[in-house]
Amino acid sequence: MTQIELARKGKVSPEAKRVALKEGCDPDVVRAGIAQGTIVLTKNSRRPKEIEPVAIGAPFRIKVNANIGSSGDRASIKEELEKLKTAEEAGADTVMDLSTGGNADAIRRAIIKSSSIPVGTVPVYQAALDSRGKGKSLVELSPSEFFKAVEKHLKDGVDFITVHCGLTQAGLERLRKQGREMDIVSRGGTLIMEWMDYTGKENPYYERFDDLLGLAKKYDAVLSLGDGLRPGALADASDRAQIHELIVLGELAQRAREEGVQTMIEGPGHVPLDQISANVLMEKKLCKGAPFYVLGPLVTDVAPGYDHITSAIGGALAGMAGADFLCYVTPSEHLRLPTIEDVREGVMASRIAAHAADIARGNPRAWEWDVKLSRARRSLDWEGQYSLAIDPKKARKLREGSLPRDKDVCTMCGEFCAIKKQQKRIMRALP
Repeated sequence: MTQIELARKGKVSPEAKRVALKEGCDPDVVRAGIAQGTIVLTKNSRRPKEIEPVAIGAPFRIKVNANIGSSGDRASIKEELEKLKTAEEAGADTVMDLSTGGNADAIRRAIIKSSSIPVGTVPVYQAALDSRGKGKSLVELSPSEFFKAVEKHLKDGVDFITVHCGLTQAGLERLRKQGREMDIVSRGGTLIMEWMDYTGKENPYYERFDDLLGLAKKYDAVLSLGDGLRPGALADASDRAQIHELIVLGELAQRAREEGVQTMIEGPGHVPLDQISANVLMEKKLCKGAPFYVLGPLVTDVAPGYDHITSAIGGALAGMAGADFLCYVTPSEHLRLPTIEDVREGVMASRIAAHAADIARGNPRAWEWDVKLSRARRSLDWEGQYSLAIDPKKARKLREGSLPRDKDVCTMCGEFCAIKKQQKRIMRALP
């Protein structure tokens, strides 16, 4: 039985018990959330028991995903495994392999084998690569070949897959009538749109959604219902095409729940600050509380090279409004394939955003973490501050790279350190 089926029978699975222990809650909270579809538990039934499942959804800590994977211009299994290791060390909760170049099968299987955290993929990329290997164009693929790519990934042990099921002919017609600054920016959405335009047929992932549910149920994998029409420019945010797709995704999520398949909903990319809360509210309403997985959101279009920051700003606001899962953005977004250091920077930026949102949402563990660091800072306990920092290595490196004469303080304030002056004043006041 799948996680949903077990939960609806009142049974707490071993994975749910492990998640409850990690989240510090009653196991029945996990079970009830899975049964209702407001929590998903990412773990393919083919993955080893020692792999830690991750629970995504309220009331738990907001999770962070790191995208890795090759491209046609840069494809190295070794480099992608280094990115995986870096993402894990930086504290990512999951990774997605978005490989589109080199031996994608070998890269994916190496990542799954080496990863200690859940792994996601986008199978339509595989369909495109497989079509090339057969000497034909993506548009020449049959609907069944799209599903072969899905099963290949799930059979390998992928824990969650992005499938652009909500991109329909009706949605494309809305897009054509209204126009956009950036049209479609989703890579997977564009591939499916190209096939739909050429064949004149409906999106196979939408038309044969029951087949997709059958595969997901077979491996107890989570379907991440992708937003193929997500905005790639602020001017396109919250338009009719995007909202139409969200309505479709809500309907598909309901069908998935009824069939015992876990789903989450993917959210918009470029969104002005004043529209983020409304986007989260719409998703929660239309999709009946399904976990919301957002890319960023990026709150301005003019910061290439700093989009990990624009993303973190949007991610914090989205998390505060109720988003459950942040997909990181690196400094390389819109510019190049991310490097290993970009991966670290992206994970840290998104973790800071998620943690800030957790505090705003009243997560007691998040609040206590900040209190502990404040107390270490007040005591000038540098080792304590390093250990409690979200990035201990960087905190230590920065301070120890510029040590003052007085080892109790730092070179920012030196002898004028406010904390040390107050400590002396308190000591003088003691009897």
